[in-house]
Amino acid sequence: MSKLSELQDRIGYRFRQEGLLRQALTHSSYANEKHMKKYSDNEKLEFLGDAVLEVTSSEFLYHNYPKLSEGDLTKLRASLVCEPTLALCTEEIGLGEYLFLGKGEEQTGGRKRNSILSDALEAVIGAIYLDGGFEAAGVFVRRFILTDIEHKKLFYDSKTILQEVVQGNFEEPLIYVLTGESGPDHAKHFSVEARIGERVIGAGSGPTKKAAEQEAAYRGLLLLKPEL
Repeated sequence: MSKLSELQDRIGYRFRQEGLLRQALTHSSYANEKHMKKYSDNEKLEFLGDAVLEVTSSEFLYHNYPKLSEGDLTKLRASLVCEPTLALCTEEIGLGEYLFLGKGEEQTGGRKRNSILSDALEAVIGAIYLDGGFEAAGVFVRRFILTDIEHKKLFYDSKTILQEVVQGNFEEPLIYVLTGESGPDHAKHFSVEARIGERVIGAGSGPTKKAAEQEAAYRGLLLLKPEL
């Protein structure tokens, strides 16, 4: 089974124009390295997918959260479609495994970089829209992005929320400990643990310390929630 066919099985959508999926997975570094023709990468599909995602998520939240104000709906939508949350959503389908990356991006951890993953996810949405229409794209968005909203909305402001939880329920302070740092200066990768005293409650990684702390805080919130 080809990699593209395998990914289509994972997402539950079969492309009529498989070239659209391949383009959605093609990072600009790969297109440049292979001297592909102009607009062969996924940037224009990402632009389209971003618009489809905004409309789909707006409609979903409008109907499912009728008691929220316009401001609260806007904040909730932002938490669901921000870069770190979208990157988190790609884990379920293992999107990073299928990307076409240039050698430089490959060597510096591009398959795990939030910006690349979130852009590719939006590009896939755009590709599905062109191939199968708005409804097909909406099915994909609702299945892989607009799920587990109560947890995902924590991710948007996870550090602040965790700080409040720890201050209100624990005597020991919340601290973030850098546990790993790798890669060249222009493509660093950081690993961080969130701890209450000596207890590790969550671990995260990312291209900045802040991003790694945000993921660690989110994992910590999920761990602590049943205890509170």
